[in-house]
Amino acid sequence: MPTVHDWINNPLAVVDGLFAQSNSSPDWEKKVVEYFKEKLKLNDAHTWVPSLNDVPLYYLKPNSLVKFRCMVQDMFDPEFFMGVYETNDLTSNSKQVKCGKYKDITVGGQVDFNSRNTVTSERQTFYCVPIPGESQWAKEISFIWSTSQARVVPSTSYVPNRHKRSYEEDYEMDTQPQEMKYNGAAGGFDEGTSGGLASHGNTEPKRQETEAPSHDSSSVHCTSSLDLNFPLPGEKGPACLVKVYEDWDSFKLNDMLEVFGILSVDPALSVIADEREASSLLDHTEVTETVEEQRVHSPPASLVPRLHMLYAQPLVHNNPLLPSSAPESNDLCSVLGELASVRAELHTYLTHVLMGDSLAAEYLILHLISNVYSRRDVLPLGKFTLNLSGCPHSSPYTEHLYKVIQQLVPSSYWLCMCLHNMNNQRMVPWKDYTANRLVSGTLQLANNTSLFLDETQLEQGQLDATGVRNITALGNLISWQKVDYDFNYHQMEFPCNINVLIASEGRSLLPSDSQVHLRPTLNPPNLEEYLSAVQVAQVPSQFNKYRIYLSVARALNYTISDEITTAVEDDFVEMRKDDPQSMSAEDLHRLLVVARLLSLSHGQNTLSRDGWMKAKQLEALRISRTQQQKSVSGNEP
Repeated sequence: MPTVHDWINNPLAVVDGLFAQSNSSPDWEKKVVEYFKEKLKLNDAHTWVPSLNDVPLYYLKPNSLVKFRCMVQDMFDPEFFMGVYETNDLTSNSKQVKCGKYKDITVGGQVDFNSRNTVTSERQTFYCVPIPGESQWAKEISFIWSTSQARVVPSTSYVPNRHKRSYEEDYEMDTQPQEMKYNGAAGGFDEGTSGGLASHGNTEPKRQETEAPSHDSSSVHCTSSLDLNFPLPGEKGPACLVKVYEDWDSFKLNDMLEVFGILSVDPALSVIADEREASSLLDHTEVTETVEEQRVHSPPASLVPRLHMLYAQPLVHNNPLLPSSAPESNDLCSVLGELASVRAELHTYLTHVLMGDSLAAEYLILHLISNVYSRRDVLPLGKFTLNLSGCPHSSPYTEHLYKVIQQLVPSSYWLCMCLHNMNNQRMVPWKDYTANRLVSGTLQLANNTSLFLDETQLEQGQLDATGVRNITALGNLISWQKVDYDFNYHQMEFPCNINVLIASEGRSLLPSDSQVHLRPTLNPPNLEEYLSAVQVAQVPSQFNKYRIYLSVARALNYTISDEITTAVEDDFVEMRKDDPQSMSAEDLHRLLVVARLLSLSHGQNTLSRDGWMKAKQLEALRISRTQQQKSVSGNEP
């Protein structure tokens, strides 16, 4: 058996050892998974495993254990592979039964394809990308923790024919440079999958691993081959083909995962892909895949590595300051006492950012901790889309406001709603049947992403068909927390959990759960200098407190006692007595959402009478301000 650290450096030895001991017993596969699960649990051993997000691919040893923090962007068709195969050693004239699981290439002599010992198995392939819109602070903290703990063993037995430069440099050969300081594994990769377990003798790739296919659309290498299919424009990072061997039905599209698996970057995969493509060009009758599909599903492993999953941890959130799993009640109790003080500090900070508007700061906190906790039929419960109106159009205030939010949440995206973006940006994912893949869109985001819609940039003009579809998609996202993916012949609903903040001059043209009109009490002579000074005044440790606070408050469970429920019902009847139009069922629902979020923001997981009264006062102030603004502007709907 391998020594204590060899299970990271040489996990296939563990797999082969357990297979050899199995005597053809089917339980050996479960024992492999349990072995690595137990190893990862002991002494925080999961922190020892190097991360593809943080360590350059060329520095990782092939066939070693690595982890990858990612989102499932696409799910390819299942593929068959040789789970067990038999080889003939021509020199000794002996046969040996070997395990083909967690491998792409057979090793150890000539494969006897007619052997009775051959077992054909099935596996699923996920195309996984880094979590879209992950904030720079989250990447930096993950990088520091990963590189300080990981047992990274440089490759000595495998030296690709390339200069050891970063993948960012490789990527910048084809794209504009991006400032991604700590995303060490970022760079230009291709995408796809390799079908089955291949047996190939030549391990020399036909081209250097850093060489990208041609951009020329007339070339055999179509332009889509360079498209990593990231949902958000301008992002970089490793794309991976994750091979899943069990329980793949338990995973869903857009799930956030931390995958622990065996890294496969054998250059023979590139040769096999090239030969398959060449054969399809020569004889179309022998293949069922199009050239485009082969390019997408079988890219060079040096650009899109394969990761054979041993274990995957679903991520409730991607805040590196907290445990990746759902917080235990004991852990939450230890920090609940500090929530009130941190909330007060965060409220003061956001009040300064919102130029002295304390009410807007209150509602911004409620928005940032909102979360779809359940669904009743088609109605998502817990969402709280905030429309922050009164934002100046002429100044870059909305950009600075987004940067503030970006510093607080783990994942976010700023969408400028200018006419050009609305008419040209691909927001809804769609199925490309030629390449047999799901082409991503801006709205293919992981749960708990903060989406900042800047409506102040929307100028006069005509929305074309694409623009109308995009506006409709945004409206459906806000109202129903779902995105209808386009499968050409039909639409398919995918539920989501995305916090949407709309910044606008007047009331937004999009729906929202609550509108707060900005009423600044400060008028700094230089807005940019003022906002920069406000941010600089917050030390990193203070920002970390805010980040932990928001994630913990979002994760708290919430209940309403029967006594408070009765009191709320009586209050509702009382409010409708004098003026039935003053309080509708929709108004009551909004008030209950505000009361829930207000309680959670103070670290209280149940609604009290005092909390209900505070929520009513807060809503009364907001409604009064909105009505005053309507009378002043005269053009508010």
